[in-house]
Amino acid sequence: MANLLKLLLPAALWASVTSSLLAAGSVVTIAKSSGGNLTLLRNGKPFFINGAGGAQRLAMLASLGGNSIRTWGIEQLDQPVEGKPLLDRAQELGLAVTAGIWVQHERHGFDYSDQAALARQRETVRAAVRKFKDHPALLIWGLGNEMEGPASDGRDTRIWKELNVLAGIVKHEDPHHPVMTVIASAAPTKVKGILEYYPNIDILGVNAYSGASGVGRAVKSAGWRKPFILTEFGPQGAWEVGKTHWGAPIEPSSRDKAGSYYATETGVVADSKDICFGSYVFLWGQKQEVTSTWYGMFLKSGEKLPTVDAIVRAWTGKWPPNRCPKILTFASPLRESSIAAGATTTAEVKAEDPEGDPLQYQWTVTAESTDIKTGGDKESEPPSFPECIVSSSQGTAKIKTPSKPGSYRLFVTVRDGKGNASVDNTPFLVTP
Repeated sequence: MANLLKLLLPAALWASVTSSLLAAGSVVTIAKSSGGNLTLLRNGKPFFINGAGGAQRLAMLASLGGNSIRTWGIEQLDQPVEGKPLLDRAQELGLAVTAGIWVQHERHGFDYSDQAALARQRETVRAAVRKFKDHPALLIWGLGNEMEGPASDGRDTRIWKELNVLAGIVKHEDPHHPVMTVIASAAPTKVKGILEYYPNIDILGVNAYSGASGVGRAVKSAGWRKPFILTEFGPQGAWEVGKTHWGAPIEPSSRDKAGSYYATETGVVADSKDICFGSYVFLWGQKQEVTSTWYGMFLKSGEKLPTVDAIVRAWTGKWPPNRCPKILTFASPLRESSIAAGATTTAEVKAEDPEGDPLQYQWTVTAESTDIKTGGDKESEPPSFPECIVSSSQGTAKIKTPSKPGSYRLFVTVRDGKGNASVDNTPFLVTP
């Protein structure tokens, strides 16, 4: 609507209309250049997303070159962050918000054949848009996240048809912000289903891990010509890595993760400049998912990890003022091995700090998580066993394995005392 008005109205009148709209909120549109490239315009100015998923440490995000955050549920927009409601704090820091509106998943018990349930969901979406559509921090409506199912082939047309209805509601209530829906991976069957049954979509969001840098090529190969955003990316997923002989996934090292974040961010932009509106790195925070460190870019104690340094370098071309320590080697007889219960063994890590800061080392043994969920659903933390660390000195540790047979992990955390850290871990199996 805004683009149409701009074409029809004289410049002075268009400026007056724009001022009126901005008084109530932001105006976000999609434009096509003479060369055919698509561009996101926020209040008439090009806006390329250097974004992060999450609602924590927003001041740090803004200071390091980030310009947007992505949320998953509408309730997050009202939650207090750094002393203010999330949208207000984001606006204060100059961060635009892709506001997630949760669309229900059948794996959580929702039935897309239940007309009464669909009607309730439609009204929930309508109320969410009405409540927040005029906030100046709003950038895009994120209508749904992986509601087709992370392992789905996307052939259930009921979901795409219902999303088309929901997107129509969003557009009716708010014609000034695009509608994006996020899917898990760029499977051709999903993209083609959306093309056929979901014409109201403005932007396609894709969550991807291994191969994330090729998502732009993948969606274009499937016939997608509208804009897309890489809405979630990080290290290799736990379902994509090698496993020990007892089935424990092997978490990438902190250095490997940093390299993959940088390669993905720079690669996806280079490969799909004509339709890519940017990305949201995952996760600008900490969470337990398979392990306590697999996807988070910060420790629970608050220190940033090397993935933060890598993404800042990709966004700005510069490193942060103070970088994380580097773990160079991590050796132990425990590494991806079996060992008897109650045995004594050792571990050694070598690390260095880019600024030469003195380093502190922490060793931890935890049980392997047994509360494994899908699609990022909340998981409980496994227990830890501090008694297993007999002694430690700088980068070495003497370890006594747990008395109970089972699957465990040994973590080493290296801190520089300046708010930066690196952490690696290895699974091991305790036998009777």
